Amino acid sequence: MANLSGTVLDPGMNPADPAVVLTALVTGLEATEAAIIRLHALREAQLAVAQDVAVAIAASERSGSTPGAAAELAARSVAAEIAGVLRMSDRVVQARMARAADLVARFPATTRAFTDARINAAHVRVIQDAGSRLDEMVRAEFEGIAVEACAGETPHRAKRIVERVAERLAPRSLTDRHRDAQVERRVWREDLGDGQKALGVIHSAAIIDGIYDRLTQQARMIAVANAQAKKDEAGGVTPDPDGLGAPGDERTMDQLRADLCADTLLTGTASGHDTTAGLLSAIQARVEVTVPVLTLVAAPAGPAGSGTSSSFRVRTEQPAELAGGQPVDTDTARILAGDVTAWERVLTHPITGAILAVDHYRPNTDLRRLLHARDSRCRFPTCGLPPHTQDLDHTIDAAHGGPTEEGNLGGLCRRHHVLKHQTAWTVTQHSAGILEWTSPTGATYTDQPPTPVTFTIEDPDPPPGYDIRPAPF
Repeated sequence: MANLSGTVLDPGMNPADPAVVLTALVTGLEATEAAIIRLHALREAQLAVAQDVAVAIAASERSGSTPGAAAELAARSVAAEIAGVLRMSDRVVQARMARAADLVARFPATTRAFTDARINAAHVRVIQDAGSRLDEMVRAEFEGIAVEACAGETPHRAKRIVERVAERLAPRSLTDRHRDAQVERRVWREDLGDGQKALGVIHSAAIIDGIYDRLTQQARMIAVANAQAKKDEAGGVTPDPDGLGAPGDERTMDQLRADLCADTLLTGTASGHDTTAGLLSAIQARVEVTVPVLTLVAAPAGPAGSGTSSSFRVRTEQPAELAGGQPVDTDTARILAGDVTAWERVLTHPITGAILAVDHYRPNTDLRRLLHARDSRCRFPTCGLPPHTQDLDHTIDAAHGGPTEEGNLGGLCRRHHVLKHQTAWTVTQHSAGILEWTSPTGATYTDQPPTPVTFTIEDPDPPPGYDIRPAPF
């Protein structure tokens, strides 16, 4: 017996059994997705050929015009021809032709993996974007690692690893690129219609995260106060006229953040929404950042500001990361580290990057910090939500005798925490925080703890004269 996807079912199994149908459906979808990926790869190959055709036309028809102008006109002509068939803008087609040609010419290993359906189009974008700034001599090494990181992983989760590898091999450090990019920081406005406009800000990642976090904290304080005021009113208690909450305030968190942002920008503080005691103004932004130790110290003796050592094959200065994986330049990381009053040192394995311990380990608060460091995203396969969304879940339920310790806890977002407890999905935790998930159909998926910011050197002992100066704060 076969279903519509062509998957053959065992005649001895009941096709009405939901588990049988689900297994056949998953198998069929897997085959369908692989076929679609191969077609996407074929389309990219065809677009790359179209770019080659445009180059050939430019070479044969150039008459008086410069080579660049001839190539541009030929590409426009070919793109316009293809756009009529694809029913899309010829500008979009021209850009896709150039990108496809770049993929085929500069990323052969990625192209082969794409053609074999080992990775999909989103993986290809991640690899191509991260590898675009790399020199030809290191691109093959980058591709080999990047393709393996993407195979069997979601693009969102693989992006973190791919960008780290690209950063390690990049000719210029993130700090240098960030300094250049900061020159372009700006604020702009955009018409939206219906009397609305959008205000956009481009600034350092840490600053933007800090702004958003402070607005969120303030909005949450108002939301809690509103709920309490509504409860008091229902109980006959007269609301405090100078209090923060209002029983009739039904604004959402997004609306509160927007109003608080406008109030702060227009007045300097959130005075229009604050209390006389300044409860909202007292809230400060929280920015969580993970910093490799050698990023905090001055660069070793060598080319000024290079952040590299000729004695090692890798960049000694690695970028810090905001919670969730966003890279942070070294200057910002040092400023943030210099302003804090307490540190949480996370010890990692020098090769695997597995979390080994944190300073002052003890139950409760320190255990939570250790797990927060180890599980810097939701530990369900394919999910990449950051730490602030997580619940600490007992792999073996506490009600069934599961201990509250590192080897029986894992960070899960609320969606997947509920999935674990309310569906037939199960999870087993192995050593070093490795989680093995089993689906209702019996398929297993292994989730490794995300590797924190780390690097490995071939010689653990620095050479004579290697100078590590104190951190500049």
